[in-house]
This record gives sequence, C-alpha cells and structure tokens, in this order.
Amino acid sequence: AEVAVVMIWIALVVVSLVLVSAVLVLTSRHLIGAVAASSVVSLGVSVLFVLMRAPDVAMTEAAVGAGLSGVILALGLRRLGLWRLEGDRGVSHPLVPSEQRERGDA
Repeated sequence: AEVAVVMIWIALVVVSLVLVSAVLVLTSRHLIGAVAASSVVSLGVSVLFVLMRAPDVAMTEAAVGAGLSGVILALGLRRLGLWRLEGDRGVSHPLVPSEQRERGDA
C-alpha cells in the first residue's frame, strides 16, 4: 500500500512538471528554450510510461521524443538562423562561432 502511495505522488510530480513544461513551450520567447522545454515534456512522459510498467515505450519516447526531436529542432533553428542565446540584438555569446560574429550574423 505504501508503494502505491509513493508511485502516485511521483506521478503527480511528473505530471505537474510535464504541464509546466508544456506551457513553457507555448509561451517561451526564445525558440531554443521552447525546444528544451519540449524535450523535458518528452522525458516526463517517458517517466510516466516507466511508472505504468511500459519500459519499451518509455525508452522509445525518451530516444525519439527528447533526443532525436530535440536535436532536429535545434539544428533546424540553427539552419534557419533563429538560434539566439542572448537576445535578438546580436549580443556576442561564447557558443556563437567567431566568423559569425565578424559577419554580424550573431
């Protein structure tokens, strides 16, 4: 009986985390933050699948939902030039390559 109560509390915390992350995906001003929040949603859903005793589905959700989708979305943002880490005014950032800073792309 105690194990069931603990699992219910873990599920409630994870569902709350998923809901907050989903709202952040929709309301984030920075696209890379939205990509990170969507990865958190996928990881939370994969934890819920583990709690429901479906580890195969959980591993697939974690690999595809958080891993592959996050990487593809981030690479798409970079390809489109929408990868902004420090605002929208060209503020230099250590992760932006120096040749982009010199051209003014950052």
